[in-house]
Amino acid sequence: MQALTITPEDLVAANLYPDEETVLHDALRYLFQNRPDVRIDLAVYRYQHDHDLSLAKAAALAGVSFERMKDILGSRGVALRLGPETLEDAQAEIEAMEQWSDERPD
Repeated sequence: MQALTITPEDLVAANLYPDEETVLHDALRYLFQNRPDVRIDLAVYRYQHDHDLSLAKAAALAGVSFERMKDILGSRGVALRLGPETLEDAQAEIEAMEQWSDERPD
C-alpha cells in the first residue's frame, strides 16, 4: 500500500491556502507548537552558527526563558556569548525578551 502524498500545491489548488508560502508558514507554526524539541534544536543550531543571534533571541526562538536557554546550551557544550557588543544589540535583546514574555501563556 503506497502512502498518499499531499503537496503544498494540492492545498493551494483546493483553495485552502492562498499560496505555497502560506502553507509552509502554517506547517512550520504547527510543527513548532507541537514539537518544542524541534524549536529548541533549531535555536541551538542557530545560536552556534549565527553569531548575530543573541542568547535572548535564541531563547525567544526556542520558546524558553533566558535562564533555561543558558542551561540548554551549557548541557550541549555550547559556549555562551554573553553581553551585547553594541547598544543596538542590547536593545534587540530587550525586545526579544519582551516578545518572549508577551507570548507566554498566563
